[in-house]
Amino acid sequence: MQTATVPACSGRTGVRKTAAGFGISVGTAHAYVHAVVALLAERAPGLTMALRAADARYVLPDGTLAECDRVGDSRADCSGQHRRHGVNLQAVTAPDGTLVWISPVLPGRVHDLTAARRHRIYRHLHPARHPRPGRQGGTKELATVSQCPIGRRPGKDLTITQKCVDRAHSRLRWPVERAIARIKSWRILRKARCSPNKVTSIARAILTLETHR
Repeated sequence: MQTATVPACSGRTGVRKTAAGFGISVGTAHAYVHAVVALLAERAPGLTMALRAADARYVLPDGTLAECDRVGDSRADCSGQHRRHGVNLQAVTAPDGTLVWISPVLPGRVHDLTAARRHRIYRHLHPARHPRPGRQGGTKELATVSQCPIGRRPGKDLTITQKCVDRAHSRLRWPVERAIARIKSWRILRKARCSPNKVTSIARAILTLETHR
C-alpha cells in the first residue's frame, strides 16, 4: 500500500504536491481534498455541544482575521484594524488554552464584539459560570480593558487602578491568544487562496482535527 505525507498547505502548489505524493492526477487530488474538508466540517460540533463537552469553569472568546487573496466584497472584506482583506473568525477556548469552537466566517471589517453577538456566543454562556473577558465596548457581563481617551497616548493616561485591571485582564487572556496562534499555524488561515465563502468549511474541518488530537 502506497503512503505519502500530505503537506499542510493551500493553493495549487499544495494540491500538486499531494497529487505527486499519492501518484494521482491534480484534478483527482483536488476533488479528494474538497471531499475530505466537507466530511470533516460536517463532524465539527456546534457551539452548544462544544461548550457542554468543554465543561470548563469559564471560556474565553476572541476574534482573528483569516486573510484571503480572493475578495467577494472588497469593502466589506477589508479590515480597517489589520488593513488587509479577509474574513473574521471567532474562537472560543478553555482556561488551559484548549480550542473549544470556531465560528463561521463574517466579513473582515466586522468588529469582534459585533461578530460575537451575531454568532450569539454570549447568549450561550451563563454569566455565573462563564465569565467572558473581552475587549473595548463590552457589556456589564463582559470584562474589558480600559479605553484611553481619544488623542491620548494608549496606556499612558490611565489611572493606577485601570492599569492593574488591564494587567490582570491580560494575564487572564493568554489561553485564547495561544489558541489563536495555534489556529494560525494552519497556513491556509494565514493566506487562503480560495473564495471567502469556503473558509467556513475549512475552519470547521480544522476544528474537528484540533478537537480530536
